[in-house]
Amino acid sequence: MDNATRYLVPTGFDPIMNKVLNWLPRLGISVAGSRLLAVRGRKSGEWRTTLVNVMTAADGERYLVAPRGHTQWVRNLRAAGDGELRLGRKVAPFTATEIADTDKIPLLRLYLEKWGWEVGRFFEGVDKNSTDAELAAIAPGFPVFRLA
Repeated sequence: MDNATRYLVPTGFDPIMNKVLNWLPRLGISVAGSRLLAVRGRKSGEWRTTLVNVMTAADGERYLVAPRGHTQWVRNLRAAGDGELRLGRKVAPFTATEIADTDKIPLLRLYLEKWGWEVGRFFEGVDKNSTDAELAAIAPGFPVFRLA
């Protein structure tokens, strides 16, 4: 699979679980920092939502990592440049800046430290203890955005 276009389609029970879990932030329930990401569709202009883990780094910056790769929400966020993080009635607008592959290594490691238990299966054998070289090798397949 080409890292530049890597996308793992939800299979098996994933679509069902995604629908169920997407209701939690709508009800105001956050699991391990999760939020409902809302981004305008690049073709339709309509709001599209999906559950994401919002990561806060040591410097206080917030990031989104796409463990499934270049998904529809990633493509929409690239096109729109902004979106909203929702939890219950709280809506937090943001602008997004995509991170260069060379700068992703510490962010991917931190993401795996925090959520490897949940998303590790998407990282194909790479984990928080992997070398910088191993993380650099997979970085193009895992889009990362800084939120402001």
